Amino acid sequence: MNGGVRKTRGITKLLVILVFFAFAIVALLARGNGCCVVVQLAVLPRSVPAVSPWDAPPPASHPSGKTPTTSTGARAAAASEKSEAVAASSSEEEEIPARPYAADSEWDIQWESIARSLNDTGIVRVGLLNFDSSEVARWRITLPAADVRAVSLAPAADAVTWDALYPGWVDEDGNRSSCPSFPDPDPSLHDYDVVAVKLPCRRQGCSRDVRRLHLQLSAAKLALHGGSSSGTPNDKAGMVLILSEPKCLPLPNLFPCKHLASRHSHAWLYRPDAAYLRHRLSLPVGSCQLAVPSLRLTPRSAIGSSRQAYATVLHSADAYVCGAIALARSIRDSGSTRDLVALVDAENVGAEQRAALAAAGWQVRPSPRIRNPRAAGGAYNEWNYSKFRLWQLTDYDTVVFLDADLLVLGNMDFLFESGAPELSATVNSGARFNSGVMVLEPSNCTFEMLMAGVHDIDSYNGGDQGYLNEVFTWWHRLPRRANFLKYVWAEGDRAAQARALGAEEVHAVHYLGIKPWLCYRDYDCNWNAPELRRFASDEAHARWWAVHDRIEPAELRDRFCALGKGQLAMLEQHRRDAAMASASDGHWNRAITDPRRLVNQS
Repeated sequence: MNGGVRKTRGITKLLVILVFFAFAIVALLARGNGCCVVVQLAVLPRSVPAVSPWDAPPPASHPSGKTPTTSTGARAAAASEKSEAVAASSSEEEEIPARPYAADSEWDIQWESIARSLNDTGIVRVGLLNFDSSEVARWRITLPAADVRAVSLAPAADAVTWDALYPGWVDEDGNRSSCPSFPDPDPSLHDYDVVAVKLPCRRQGCSRDVRRLHLQLSAAKLALHGGSSSGTPNDKAGMVLILSEPKCLPLPNLFPCKHLASRHSHAWLYRPDAAYLRHRLSLPVGSCQLAVPSLRLTPRSAIGSSRQAYATVLHSADAYVCGAIALARSIRDSGSTRDLVALVDAENVGAEQRAALAAAGWQVRPSPRIRNPRAAGGAYNEWNYSKFRLWQLTDYDTVVFLDADLLVLGNMDFLFESGAPELSATVNSGARFNSGVMVLEPSNCTFEMLMAGVHDIDSYNGGDQGYLNEVFTWWHRLPRRANFLKYVWAEGDRAAQARALGAEEVHAVHYLGIKPWLCYRDYDCNWNAPELRRFASDEAHARWWAVHDRIEPAELRDRFCALGKGQLAMLEQHRRDAAMASASDGHWNRAITDPRRLVNQS
C-alpha cells in the first residue's frame, strides 16, 4: 500500500517537472518570435470608493473664522493617508527628484484647499515643483486622471545671494554689469495645464529669499506654453498654483492679484497672461542690470499714450504746492504731453491751492489721505501712506510717480516707451529702492493688498518707502539719472555731482533736505546747517530756480512760492549760526537779494 503511494507521488513529481520544462521551451520559442509570455502572481488591491476628491465636503468652519487645531483622530488619518501615498509611490517607475529647497518647506499642505482651488475637470497635465515623493504621490491620488509630473530643479549656487542680485552699484553707462543665473527646471516641458509650486517660508526674511524667487521664476517659465507651429510664441499660459504660508506672499509683480483666480488658505491659483509673464521673464533677475536703457530718447508722439500718466501726491498742508507747480512746468518743458495727475487731499490742501495746481496743468483728483499707523502724530511720515492711492488710478495702464520735490531736466517718456515694468525705481541703498520715482501699474486689488498689510508689514524707515520695499522686493533698476538724489556721500563727490548737472546728464533731480522754494534763491540754504550740508548743491539749486522763473502765469510763482515769515526766521537763524562757526563754505557771508526776504521785512 505504502509502496503504491510512493510510486504515485514519484510519477506526479515527474509530470510536474516535464510540464515546467515544456512551458520553458514554449516561452523561449515565443520570445524568439518577438512575443513575450509573462506568468505572474497578481495581488489584487483593496477596493477604493469611487468618489471624486472634489466631492468631499469642505471642513466645517470654526466660529472664530480660523482653521481649528487638528485633532488626534485627524492627525492619525493624515498619517494613514501619507503612509498610503508612500506605498503608492514605491510602485512608480519614474524616479521622483528630491526637492532642491527642502529647508523651511516642512509645513503641512492643506489638501482640501488645493481641492477647492482646482475644482476644474479640464486639468490634463500637471507640473510639480519642490514637492517630496509622498506629496507627489498624493497629487497623483488626488488627480487620478491627470498626467502629474515632478519637475526637477537644481538649486541656485551658493554665490547667488540677495546682495549679489541687488548690488549697490552697477555699470550704468555701458550697462555691462552681469547678473547671476538660476538653473532652469528640467524637463522644461511646456503646455502644463497647472504648475504647482510649494514655497519655503522663513518667518524672518522670507521676502528676500533667493529660493522663493528662483522657484517662482521657474514656475512662471513652466507655465508658458510652447511656440506655435509657425515658430512664434504661443500666447497661452497654464495656471499657476502657489502654496505659501500667509505671511509669505507671492511676488505681486510676477503673479499680480489681477491674475488671481482664487485663494483658499495657503493655495493661490493664478491664471496668468502669457505676454505679461514673457515680458517679466525677459527682465534681469534682480537690480544687477538696468531694466531699461539709460539713454535719453527723442520725445515721441503722444499717439497711444492716453493710458499713461505722470502723477504726484499732496496730502498735507500747502508746503509742497510750489514744488508741484514747478514740477509740472519742468515736465512740459521736457517735451512730454502725457497726462499730469495730482492726487490731493481736499481736507488739508485748500481750494485756492488746488486751483493753482490745475492752472499749472495738473488734473486734480480728490484723494483722502491714508495715515501711517506706526507714525507719531505730527511726524513727517504720518500721512505718507497716501501714496498707495496711486494704484487706484485704474484709468491708466502705466503711471510714473514723481515726488513733488523733484524737477525734470530731461524727457522721461522713455519710461513709458521702453515698457518699464512694475515696480521700477532707482537704487536707494543696496537692495532697497528710492520711492521718489516709481513706475507702477494701477490695480484696485493691489491697493487693497497694500492696505491689508499696513498693521503687519514693517517699514525699515517708518514710511512708505520702507513699506513698499517689503512688498515689492523683486524690483527693477532704473538708471540713477532718472532720480538723481541731491546728496553727497563724501565731500570729494561734489565736483562729480556738479559736472553731471552741468552736462545735462540728469533726467530728474530729487531735492532732499530743505526745498529750494523754502530757501533764499541766492544759494542753497542747506549749507548753513551742519547736519544738512550733505544735501547742499548750488548747481541743483540754480536749476530749480531757472524753472521757477518760467512758471506761467506769473502769479502762480509769486503767490504760492512766497517765503513765509516763520521759514524766513529759521533761515536767518541758520545764517547767524554758520557765521558764528565761520563755516568754511562761506555761504553765510553772501549778500541776500531774494525779493521775498524784503517782502517779509516790510
